[in-house]
Amino acid sequence: MTVAGLRYRAVVSDLDGTVYRGNRALPGAVDALARLRTAGIRVLFVSNNPTRTAAAYAERLRHLGVPAQPADVLTSGGLVADWLVTEMPGARVLLVGEPSLHAELAGRGVDLVDSGHNADVVVVSFDRTFDYRKWREAFRALRSGARFVATNPDPTCPIADGEVPDCGGIIAALEATAGRQVEVVVGKPSSVMARAALDRLQSAAHETLVVGDRLETDVRLGARNGLDTALVLTGVTNHADIHTARDQPTFVIDSLATLPALVGLTN
Repeated sequence: MTVAGLRYRAVVSDLDGTVYRGNRALPGAVDALARLRTAGIRVLFVSNNPTRTAAAYAERLRHLGVPAQPADVLTSGGLVADWLVTEMPGARVLLVGEPSLHAELAGRGVDLVDSGHNADVVVVSFDRTFDYRKWREAFRALRSGARFVATNPDPTCPIADGEVPDCGGIIAALEATAGRQVEVVVGKPSSVMARAALDRLQSAAHETLVVGDRLETDVRLGARNGLDTALVLTGVTNHADIHTARDQPTFVIDSLATLPALVGLTN
């Protein structure tokens, strides 16, 4: 059923800090998502965290009470696999990432190498197994001219009791030591992610709302790609952060629970 008079036909929703935090759904999130879908609004869940596949995220959402299939989820890990297959077919890839992303890339036929001397491209991601050996090999590859690609720019990742370091810190370490700037970031807020999300939703930018808890990824994704944004205050951003932000959200809401009213659902 589609309800007439709605502001948006589709929603791009962040996960960590927006739908859930840790292993718990945030208050009102499950009901809000159900109301959007009942009204005919398509919802695509988008995460910059590449440590889980789309299938794993869908399973997690179902466990929390949100019906989801892998096609309902877009991750920076899956997107970097798409980018490598399309833009650098046959390239030798040195991955700074966790075993789950290694398996995802290998499953797509990406040629993964362990030595920086043999790499055509370095892919950097959120990696809780990051160590000096990985740093050294990535450094060698970049100094030898390999392309520099990242899944996401997030400096931290929200968890149940705070935050942990994310991909942004690893990017900074390599930029500082290799003297190179990252060339391509496929996750939010990039145009790569924006195009992929709109293609998946089959919607235009002006009829799609981005919802998330981060100014530098979720809000910037919309601001730089022509989509309206709703910043939720259930994750890493508070009111004080908004005043100094370079990219301003279209809307600020306390949580996902108030999203149905924002898009025009009155009951």
